[in-house]
Amino acid sequence: MVNADREKPPGRLSRRAVVAALGAVGSGVLFAVTRTGSASAAATGLDDPAKKEIAMKLVSSAENSSLDWKAQYKYIEDIGDGRGYTAGIIGFCSGTGDMLDLVQLYTDRKPGNVLAKYLPALRRVNGTDSHAGLDPDYPGDWRKAAQDTAFQQAQNDERDRVYFNPAVARGRTDGLRALGQFIYYDALVMHGDGDDPTGFRNIRKRALRSAQPPAQGGSETTYLNAFLDARVWAMKQEEAHSDTSRVDTEQRVFLRKGNLDLNTPLDWKVYGDAYHIG
Repeated sequence: MVNADREKPPGRLSRRAVVAALGAVGSGVLFAVTRTGSASAAATGLDDPAKKEIAMKLVSSAENSSLDWKAQYKYIEDIGDGRGYTAGIIGFCSGTGDMLDLVQLYTDRKPGNVLAKYLPALRRVNGTDSHAGLDPDYPGDWRKAAQDTAFQQAQNDERDRVYFNPAVARGRTDGLRALGQFIYYDALVMHGDGDDPTGFRNIRKRALRSAQPPAQGGSETTYLNAFLDARVWAMKQEEAHSDTSRVDTEQRVFLRKGNLDLNTPLDWKVYGDAYHIG
């Protein structure tokens, strides 16, 4: 299913507007990518195509209750979380800036597309939950645009620039393998990386109070458990995040099994629903 059980991640209004700055990480501007003894050159990172496909399915199981992440290009609804419309493969929001950036990219690449006319409205509603200038036709036009491979590629590229690439780079800097990189990615998707206490950077800082990552000589498993403890704390600060099963019955399952390379087969549950990747 796509809509009714989709998680309503709060807090993006203050966080996602900031996280776009991490896009420069792909070029090495923000994070130096290093190799450590724990994450050897031979280890396959999350940016390996097969591992990345797994990551997309894992996030989709939590965000859309489906492993078919490519079916989410057309997804759009207001989930009542104060961020206006939430849409697409990673939950781009009209109230947080990342949807505006996405539609702008699409329009830069394909002027005159069906969503281009909404750019002025998206600029006006940014930072609010308003639909002014978007209703009633925006959802239908989004679904039309989602049939265009150019729009699908724009969604892929913005997901990578803002969320996926920064998570992988930061994970490598910390000496983490594919599972740790995924744990970072999932946290960025939900929390963004603003300055508030529940943003990604402050989740990481909270974890560092009790454990060190492999790049600093610590145990990878111990550090990831500390990070997940900090992530659960952050999630429980907001009512809509009170179900922490995407951590408890997904990520911790892989960690307890010592599956630091995120190798298949994978079995997990989110919100009580069971999933399998063979």
